[in-house]
Amino acid sequence: MRLSPIAAALFAGSLLATTAQAGPLIELSAEASRPAANDLLRASVYGEASGSNPAELARKINQDIAEALKLIRSHPTVTVKTGQQSTYPVYGQSQKVDSWRLRSELLLEAKDQATMSELLGKLQAMRLALGHLTQLPSPATRAVAEDEATRDAIRAFRARAGLIAEQFGKPYKIKQLNVQQQGSQPPPVPMFRAAKTMMAEAAPMPIEAGDSLVTTSVSGQIELAD
Repeated sequence: MRLSPIAAALFAGSLLATTAQAGPLIELSAEASRPAANDLLRASVYGEASGSNPAELARKINQDIAEALKLIRSHPTVTVKTGQQSTYPVYGQSQKVDSWRLRSELLLEAKDQATMSELLGKLQAMRLALGHLTQLPSPATRAVAEDEATRDAIRAFRARAGLIAEQFGKPYKIKQLNVQQQGSQPPPVPMFRAAKTMMAEAAPMPIEAGDSLVTTSVSGQIELAD
């Protein structure tokens, strides 16, 4: 059977690719971590009340939230938005609605640690409870740490690849490379309503920001030349 010129060229190319056997493939990985300052604070505060009259409860909660918003907005470095709003019945022993419970939440965010600390103390003195407090790197701070960790991880990967190739006495080339970012930070810290005698003092809430660890993992394959 006679092949056409195009088919003959394709067949010759496939034979050439087959004869040029790939060298050994080796999988390896490396990682590096950098600390990122927890310079962003996120907190939730909420008002909660129980009673038999839902309308009266709503009036009371709305008043507390309105006063809290007025205080928060007087601090330009703190942003605020409405969180979860809930109304649900409380059942008695007869499985009938015994009372109602209302809850309204505000979500705060700031990089100004001193202002946030002082504000949380004042909000608790206004009958609001602190739901949780989260400390984490701001996007800009995290990006810097990620870039530094990525540079370190790639350098570590290349150094490990070079070491392996050196032991075999062969040059290498990278066939595949994956880069992944990871980060660890303390989980949100749940808070509980303090006693009224403590809240009345409106003392600033102690906050220790600390660092989060940002990790870059680099994995892939290298091919050793024959």
